[in-house]
Amino acid sequence: MAKPGNPSAGRGKKGPTKGTGGKNRRSLEGRGPTPKAEDRAWHPAGKRKAAAERFAAAGGKAKPGQRPQGPNAARGGRAKQNDDTETVTGRNSVLEALRARIPATALYVAQRVEMDDRVKEMLSIATHREIPVLEVTRPELDRMAGFDGVHQGVALKVPPYEYAHPQDLLEKVIDRGEVPLLVALDGVTDPRNLGAIIRSTAAFGGHGLIIPQRRSAGVTSAAWKTSAGAAARIPVAIAANLTATLKDFKKQGVFVLGLAGDGDVALPELQLADRPVVIVVGSEGKGLSRLVTETCDQIVSIPISTNAESLNAGIAASVALYQVATLRAPRS
Repeated sequence: MAKPGNPSAGRGKKGPTKGTGGKNRRSLEGRGPTPKAEDRAWHPAGKRKAAAERFAAAGGKAKPGQRPQGPNAARGGRAKQNDDTETVTGRNSVLEALRARIPATALYVAQRVEMDDRVKEMLSIATHREIPVLEVTRPELDRMAGFDGVHQGVALKVPPYEYAHPQDLLEKVIDRGEVPLLVALDGVTDPRNLGAIIRSTAAFGGHGLIIPQRRSAGVTSAAWKTSAGAAARIPVAIAANLTATLKDFKKQGVFVLGLAGDGDVALPELQLADRPVVIVVGSEGKGLSRLVTETCDQIVSIPISTNAESLNAGIAASVALYQVATLRAPRS
């Protein structure tokens, strides 16, 4: 308490001699929400918005951020990441796809392409079916074909491959009065092997392929290319569970033959070739899985030289299909 007569009595203190007096507390207070990028005039988004508003005020109809459309749009733009189309490359593959009347959306032809009978037929079919024919540069075709792709100057945009159901595939063969010859793939992840097996299946009278839904190659542009157009004629079915599908086939009288190096029966001694069969081909590294092996009626081995460790999956399937086709051929 101040003493009476003290001149400083009743006055407040001068304030703390230490500290900032609340300066830092005030500096930490919020300054409001951050403006959106398009509301900041110096931001690229703000500049685009201002340009779009000026364009709309002048009578334009484009939306902010919308790319130009139509034939005069900028060239060389990449396809969207979620583009659900496939690109078939190679003259044989493109021609077979067009002959099979696959609903293609565009045919791409390189500038100054060498015109042979196949290219002429492609152009004729595309014109008759009113498929747009676009002339592009070879670098653009290289980009469409992808890494290590060979396009031979032509490419075809097609919708995603429509897979069949395994049961429908089997029933169609039986309804035609034919003895089923199917190929199932167990863990084959290389699309080139898939394309080669599709081609061999078509060459040796097979009726279709069955691939598992997971851990398997699909019918992509690489498979189309390797199949040389056979993918347009040979159906491919997807099985949600390959083992369960093979068991269902066995109940319907189809014999399941697995290919493995340590088989119970050598391929030349096969006795079930004239029966309904499905040949199961495993991956090159792991071979057939345990569950699939247990499901097979017979494990068939292909005799090879001791100098070779194993065969490529596509070659093994081709040899087995050839042997079955030979045994099924009518004897004169």
